[in-house]
Amino acid sequence: MVTAIVLVNAERARIPETAAELARVTHVKEVYSVTGDWDIVAVLRLPDYDHLDDVVTGELRRIQGITRTSTMLAFRTYSPDLLDQGFGVGLSEE
Repeated sequence: MVTAIVLVNAERARIPETAAELARVTHVKEVYSVTGDWDIVAVLRLPDYDHLDDVVTGELRRIQGITRTSTMLAFRTYSPDLLDQGFGVGLSEE
């Protein structure tokens, strides 16, 4: 299994529609609207590297509203327990 993270810039007026369309693409498992330099983050889970080209340069480029993408491949996945510990730093529980 290959995990890819795709950062997406979208036309400002079409961010919700673009995100919704991204969520319907094969192998896209999660889509987030985010702050910062990018508008949307999509997490892909692919059976192998051959599918990456099909999804990113094939399907994503057809989505109206996408103006730019940057794709990262994950080397390693860490357990959810470890991730919760890292993201919980500095947060107080009430």
